[in-house]
Amino acid sequence: MGEKREIIKEKLYNFICDKEYKPMRLKDIRFLLQGSNEDKKRVEQALEELVKEGKITVTPKGKYKKMDDNLLVGIYIGNKKGYGFVRVEGEKDDYFIPARDSLDAFNSDRVVIKPADYQMPGKRKEAKVMEILERGMQVVVGTYDKQGSFGFVIPDNQKVADDIYVAVENSMGAMSGHKVVCQLLSYGEKRKSPEGKIVEILGHVNDPSTDIMSVVRAYDIPVEYPEKVMDSLKEIPDEVNPLDIEGRHDFRELHTVTIDGEDAKDLDDAITLSFENGIYTLGVHIADVSHYVKEKSPLDKEALKRGTSCYLVDSVIPMIPHKLSNGICSLNAGVDRLTLSCVMDIDKKGKVINHYITEGVINVNERMTYTNVQKILERSDEEVLSRYDYLVYMFDMMKELSSIIRSSRHKRGSIDFDAPETKIIVDENHKPVEIKPYERNTATDIIEDFMLMANETIAEDYFWQELPFEYRVHEDPDQEKMEQLSHFMGNFGLYFKSQGEEIHPKELQKILAKIEGEPYEALISKMMLRSMKQARYSTECTGHFGLACKYYCHFTSPIRRYPDLQIHRIIKENLHGDLTEKRISHYKRILPMVADDNSSKERRAEEAEREVIKLKEIEYMSEHIGDEFDGVISGVTSSYIFVELENTVEGAVSIAYMNDDLYFFNEEEYAMIGKNKGKKYQLGDKVRIKVLNCDKIKKNIDFSIIDDNIE
Repeated sequence: MGEKREIIKEKLYNFICDKEYKPMRLKDIRFLLQGSNEDKKRVEQALEELVKEGKITVTPKGKYKKMDDNLLVGIYIGNKKGYGFVRVEGEKDDYFIPARDSLDAFNSDRVVIKPADYQMPGKRKEAKVMEILERGMQVVVGTYDKQGSFGFVIPDNQKVADDIYVAVENSMGAMSGHKVVCQLLSYGEKRKSPEGKIVEILGHVNDPSTDIMSVVRAYDIPVEYPEKVMDSLKEIPDEVNPLDIEGRHDFRELHTVTIDGEDAKDLDDAITLSFENGIYTLGVHIADVSHYVKEKSPLDKEALKRGTSCYLVDSVIPMIPHKLSNGICSLNAGVDRLTLSCVMDIDKKGKVINHYITEGVINVNERMTYTNVQKILERSDEEVLSRYDYLVYMFDMMKELSSIIRSSRHKRGSIDFDAPETKIIVDENHKPVEIKPYERNTATDIIEDFMLMANETIAEDYFWQELPFEYRVHEDPDQEKMEQLSHFMGNFGLYFKSQGEEIHPKELQKILAKIEGEPYEALISKMMLRSMKQARYSTECTGHFGLACKYYCHFTSPIRRYPDLQIHRIIKENLHGDLTEKRISHYKRILPMVADDNSSKERRAEEAEREVIKLKEIEYMSEHIGDEFDGVISGVTSSYIFVELENTVEGAVSIAYMNDDLYFFNEEEYAMIGKNKGKKYQLGDKVRIKVLNCDKIKKNIDFSIIDDNIE
């Protein structure tokens, strides 16, 4: 949105809310505001947006007025059972919407709600949907079920309550089991099913390559780049122009390495390190993507639209095209590359005592992998040691400095959640052949520690300069969530201290240290994570609870994250003395919207990534029906016992399959207890299970317990 339209929106809102004016027609508003024809168009657009945002409303007679103070605007979150919730920005809790009061709202709709006058003690606030301002979903991705002369699309999204009716002429010839993209023609009303039209057949539900594309379509993640973007790539060179090096800090004589996974192709961070007179000099050199992706260019607009690269098991949907992400912006070995570098002097206590930020040029000596760096540090492979003999001293120094930084961070209370991530290995047909926990080692810790240090240093620098900036914030957890966590951990004899409503991250850190090596370590770690607020981007530097730091931002990955690219621009303008009052005003105006959008796109990518992992887990376990595995009870509800296997896959045991007794759920102990025999299944217990069933449509993996309390 143009800055001028933002000004018009603000002016319009104040104008309409002025008590001297009654509800007004569009022609009256135009007349009183005056302006050019272009301004009149902006007025119409601004009015539409103010209505969508719920700041103003339109009467049945087409007059505009301020939204009633007792009404709220939010996003409707559906549920298969018909009821829903509405999330209102700035409100701590969602509002519960009974099915009878939903006005047939659809998942993701922007709606106007009226909160109930009375709230039952201990119950969630209720509300009634008064108006649907904007439909949030235009298409639904799901599985087609043919029923003679018509069919239904069973939505993948569990927040869509109803199946979508599809007439035969709108079916594109789809057959039962096809994954399809269905355009919504109606959203259903008065007990009538929503109707749709199939616009794309992605493949069969059992085809390994179909699941990734179905998730991409469901989350509306852009895959192909617009023609304008691809045309603009012609202006970008394959190699660094010598003229672009002039005036930059030359780091090319220093030993420089990148350290990444074996499969990584977008290498956006490189390291230099030296030690003299008791001081480590750490250089974190980040690809200067903003040199090639200019503000408001087609490339920039598309990068903002995507917000982040999306990693879907073995597929990557990049934020910027491969010519940049794998080419001129990737810090490949043996070639000159432009950087934005943060060079820090760090003492033996892990404190940054001096730093500078500069535009640089580097030439990476070696493209290292985590595996080979680990072999060097462990002295476990003579061939690798010989190959990189001239860098061994530097890797030892990296390990030493990393340990110092990590220890310093630990002392202040930084929480290191060690819940294992899932690594899925697929064959050439995208079929999963192995699932295992992602291995962390000293080499991965080194890069994490150095990147965190650079991110903190940059954030603190720009906080004190009082310039517009985009920070990464992680707010303190809610007291209610902490009380629930405390109650949960009490089952394991674990307790933490809090002062009033506040808890220091060090308290949670102590718990994690205490349970290290215990069978329920991963479970407790996961429950802690779920009790935290979600980190987000903000123009306010409110600190990072999980890292126990006051200043934090994302600086180190501009190839794959837009927030990093955004602050690179601000930093570079500042270095060149170009942050005029006009530019500062520009950033103050756009950054709140950019930060919110970046947070939203990050959540979209994370949800898509989790969904693909779940589908691949189901596909993998479907090859193991009848097989037995060892696992740990990771959750208990009134109907299910959840079990996590050693390979990180989680499935559910229904009490319907537990025929040796009549079981009931003990909420106090988070346990399932047999009424007659007293057998207890509790969180953290080791059990042996058999795989009963896997359902890609319902996204379920069903287990049965065949043995319990195994040693």
